[in-house]
Amino acid sequence: MTPDTDDRAFETAAGPDPQAPVLDTAPAANTYARTWRRGPFTVVEATGEIDLESAQRLAEHLDAATAAREPDVLVDLRGVTFLDCSGLRVLCRAESRARQRSGRLRVVGDGPRVRRLLRAAGLLQRFPPLPDIPGERR
Repeated sequence: MTPDTDDRAFETAAGPDPQAPVLDTAPAANTYARTWRRGPFTVVEATGEIDLESAQRLAEHLDAATAAREPDVLVDLRGVTFLDCSGLRVLCRAESRARQRSGRLRVVGDGPRVRRLLRAAGLLQRFPPLPDIPGERR
């Protein structure tokens, strides 16, 4: 199984189904993720420990955020205290889905911890972390 493998709902062998519904609402906030808008971006804010047990809760938000055509998704990892390969797999799957829909998914992480994790996993070039959400006041 690769990090990009998923059920790929609303997709055909030729790619995303152009008749797929565009989701207007995000899943309800949960202990590990909430979704909100900031200008042109859909922000999925992750918190706590993202591991085998909790990754699906984050995936629900990422799946909804990448369902639209040309999604521009920011995954805010600044509140994450632990992220294992299950969480990385969810990020990779969502980023692939965003690209398939002519969009993008980027991560926000202001600390060296996120950069070290992505570098160790060989994902730093795929997910160069932004220091903050564009337009966010510090």
